[in-house]
Amino acid sequence: MLAVLLLGQFMVNVDTAIVNVASPAVQDDLHPSGGALELVVSGYTLAYAVLLVIGARLGDARGHRRMFLLGLAVFTAASLACGLAPVTGALVAARLVQGAAGALMVPQVLSGIQIHFTGKARARAQGLLVLTLSGGAVAGQVLGGVMVSADLFGLGWRPVFLVNVPVGVVLLIAGARLLPRDAGGRAGRLDLGGVALLSAGVPLLTVPLMFGREAGWPAWTWICLAASVPVLALFVRRQWRVAARGGTPLVDLRVLARPVVAWSLGSIALATSTYFAMLFTLALYLQQGLGKSAMFSGLVLVSWVAAFGVAGPLLPRLPARLAAHAPVAGYLILAAAYLATGLTRADGALLVVLLGFGGLGLGLGFASQLGRATADAPARFAADLSGVINTNSQLSAVAGVAVFGTLYLGLGGTPRHAFTVVMAAFAGTALAACATAFAGWRAGRREHADGGQGSSPARRAEATASSRV
Repeated sequence: MLAVLLLGQFMVNVDTAIVNVASPAVQDDLHPSGGALELVVSGYTLAYAVLLVIGARLGDARGHRRMFLLGLAVFTAASLACGLAPVTGALVAARLVQGAAGALMVPQVLSGIQIHFTGKARARAQGLLVLTLSGGAVAGQVLGGVMVSADLFGLGWRPVFLVNVPVGVVLLIAGARLLPRDAGGRAGRLDLGGVALLSAGVPLLTVPLMFGREAGWPAWTWICLAASVPVLALFVRRQWRVAARGGTPLVDLRVLARPVVAWSLGSIALATSTYFAMLFTLALYLQQGLGKSAMFSGLVLVSWVAAFGVAGPLLPRLPARLAAHAPVAGYLILAAAYLATGLTRADGALLVVLLGFGGLGLGLGFASQLGRATADAPARFAADLSGVINTNSQLSAVAGVAVFGTLYLGLGGTPRHAFTVVMAAFAGTALAACATAFAGWRAGRREHADGGQGSSPARRAEATASSRV
């Protein structure tokens, strides 16, 4: 069961990165405009980010197994449509469908782990999920470079999508046999008003961040960003009101009433933003600044993925006292790795080693905080946590690339100078993640000192709200 879920997650993550490498070949073949090419790359991420919370709620209401298999089937069909697309418009449309299908499938992965695993088995499963999340993004870059360079069967860029078809078919067969039957979703209608507000608010926030840098931050980007604040505030207000009436909100915000969850999400967002921005800036620095190949810029990250993968399975084996401090220690290691990479302007073997330390630090922090955020959450909050955690990661990734990418591209001087400055900025952000993680650890200690549901104000608020449902 776990292998099916993680392979589904891996497919979705690969496709967030693989088109970055294949985009020059797409441009040579289909001759899209600059904006259309950006949509080929970013339309997938946009649809994915917008619909993640809705996908989580549909899994809760209609069954996690059913929604995972439906999302996988649509994702596989959309991949085939991408690979066969005769014109740019068809490719953009198929990429949007791919992103929507991924948003339906991915929330069921974390929900499935929360529902079907407990204790050390859950910690191990979450560790493997962390490896899948990191490995998928880097594997997308490496596989994209290999497939496009190989020009398999003379198909150019198309195999980067077509490879999903046989994998998806095998996963569908395995999933139908191995995934547990749904026990029955929670009754309740989908909050259509919440869907409308979320579907408006997230694009207002993400579209300017995705396209503003390339467009030179025109007035519409700032207008959209400003408009996203009241729209998302209305969404939050509606979720509280729906829950208070005994309805089923898209996101049950009681899950965020616990400070340890809120602090953990904030820390994960800060750290994740540096990771995705690092993928972007490192590729530019190595290829444009140092004249390295696309293949080199993908393969050099293997040490990051390998170390990141070690961190997840390592955590359950640590003594409880050490594991409690893993987020702070991990983000300190991450900050040190970023700073050393920037100051030494590392290349070759030294770069590989430092990236390995960075991957270990991020893995320790991310995996331990994922476990901390989900540790005491009741099963009824599985969909809410899954949707919030996945959306949090996607939004922080988009924001990180926009902010740090703009910083890197906007700095004068040589690429080496820009790289040093951005790496220092990454280090500062990792230290902020470390401080936020420490605040979450203190909040967790206070909750346990208060006796769980006892006198903690956040816990009392959650218990009071639960009594209304």
